[in-house]
This record gives sequence, structure tokens and C-alpha cells, in this order.
Amino acid sequence: MADRSRSFLKEGTVTYAYILLYIALSSGQIFFNKWVLSSKEINFPYPLGLTLLHMVFSSVLCFVLTKVFKVMRVEEGMTLEIYTTSVIPIGATFAMTLWLGNTAYLYISVAFAQMLKAIMPVAVFVLGVAAGLEMMSCRMLFIMSVISFGVLVASYGEININWIGVVYQMGGVVGEALRLIFMEILVKRKGLKLNPISVMYYVSPCSSVFLFIPWIFLEKSRMEAHGTWNLQPLVLMLNSLCTFALNLSVFLVISHTSALTIRVAGVVKDWVVVLLSALLFADTKLTIINLFGYAIAIAGVAAYNNHKLKKEASKGSSDESKHPESIPLTEPSTSNS
Repeated sequence: MADRSRSFLKEGTVTYAYILLYIALSSGQIFFNKWVLSSKEINFPYPLGLTLLHMVFSSVLCFVLTKVFKVMRVEEGMTLEIYTTSVIPIGATFAMTLWLGNTAYLYISVAFAQMLKAIMPVAVFVLGVAAGLEMMSCRMLFIMSVISFGVLVASYGEININWIGVVYQMGGVVGEALRLIFMEILVKRKGLKLNPISVMYYVSPCSSVFLFIPWIFLEKSRMEAHGTWNLQPLVLMLNSLCTFALNLSVFLVISHTSALTIRVAGVVKDWVVVLLSALLFADTKLTIINLFGYAIAIAGVAAYNNHKLKKEASKGSSDESKHPESIPLTEPSTSNS
């Protein structure tokens, strides 16, 4: 009995350690990106270049871990048809999400960007209905209305609102919603489930290509003109490594707990980011209206997550028991976000 209690305590301690690691890495990565992009000390205001570096780093590291050292495995089942019809669109929309989301940090505060991200379920639901993956109902319409109202109130309370940054952030939200829709299609219609290392292995090179093309036309000449190539390489590599570690922390939390835990941890992380950003960055000025609107939006997000999880649970837990280390591609990626 004592051994069982010690084992349970040890398992619980490890689980909470993974959750805290995820919250710390996710929050830290957001602040790290903001610092790299807007800090005068680093002087690297190139969101495309930073995102491209993350994807190239992830591609190389995934290849080394899976094919050279073979410490991790890539799930089987990928075909040329699935790659061209699903992975390429996912890679393109993922690149769009990271590029536009990181660019928004140049114009708006981290806290306000996080508040705008709360509109994500609305974008996912609307696109899901259009793609035939979601069904319109009075309950979902009410939840979407609550989230939208909360985000509007939070935006109304923003003191230094920059509409260019808002457009970039909302573009990133649309890109992320499209990515999740393509992932939903990949899981539901193709029946493929991949662990996070497999997702990064397939998606990162594809996203790198979609980022490289606009980078050549939009940022390459500016970087060369300002001699940015040799600035703070150690900081940029550490930033890329933190992004990779963040993705793996998501896998650790899900594999030791559940999708519900990662979503609850995500909500906690959002509040941590909003409140800490007010202490760390001079461009963050939180108002009571800000926080009130964001609280309403988060309540709507919590209701949406609860609805989705109940829906997923009813579809069959038996399939998950057959793939204990695999997670649906519909789990939100937290890289650079």
C-alpha cells in the first residue's frame, strides 16, 4: 500500500512538473520572440527571417533525432497523396500563422495579441461549418457570440491600439484556423494520427519552403543592407531550440495526461502571459475593460473546449487506447505562439 502511494505521488509530481514545464516554455517563448523582434539590443526586426530560422532548425533537428541517432521514431502511414493534399496545405497555413503572428509583435503588445488570439475558436468554428466539419447549433452560436463580445470589449479597452498589428494578428488567427481545419480533415478523412515529432518532421520542411520564398522578396535585401547576418547568432539559435523544446513539452503533457489538461494549461498560460507582459514590457498598459473583456472571452473559450472534448470523448476512447503515444493532429501547436 505504501509503495502504491509513493508510486502515485511520484507519478503526480512528474505530471505536474511536465505541466509547469509547458506553461513556462510556452510563456517564455512568447516573451523571447517579442524580445528578439523588438529589442534594440538584439536588433532583429525580421519576423519572416526568425520564423524561417525556427522551421529550418526544427527540420534539421528532427532529421538528426529520427534518422541519424534514431532516439525518436517517425510514425508510418504517410503517402504521397496524403502529403500533397494534406501536409502541404498544413505547412503553408502554419507558415502563414507564424509569420503574421510574429509580425504582429512589432506593432502591438504581447498582452493585446494574446487577447486577440481568444477569437481563434470562432474562426475555427466558422471555417469548420463551411467545410462541413461542424454543425451549427444554438449552443455553439451562443458560445461564439460570448467569445466575440469578450474580444470586442478587450479591444475597446486597449489604450494604444495599432490597426496594422491587429490586421497581422487576425491574419495569423485565420491561418491557424485554416491549419486546424486541414488537420481535422487529415485525421477524419485520411485516418492518420501522428505524434508531435512526426508532425514536425513532415511539416517543418514544408513550412520552411513557404517561408523562404516571401523572405527572399521581403526581408533578404533589408537584412543584407543592415548587416544583420552575424548579429547575436547564439541568441537566435537558443530561441530556435526553445521553440523545438516547446513542441516536445506539448507531447510530454498529452502523453502523461490528456487533451483536456493541455487545454486547461493553455488557458492558465494565456493569463500568465497577459499579466506578466504588463510587468516586462513598457508597451503594455492593461485596463479594467481589457481584463473584463478578456475574462468574458476566456469563459467562452472554456465552454468551447468543454464542448469539443465531450464531442471527442463520445466518438471513441477505444481508438486512443490503441495509439497511446499518438495524438490527433487537431491538437494546437504552440510553436511561436
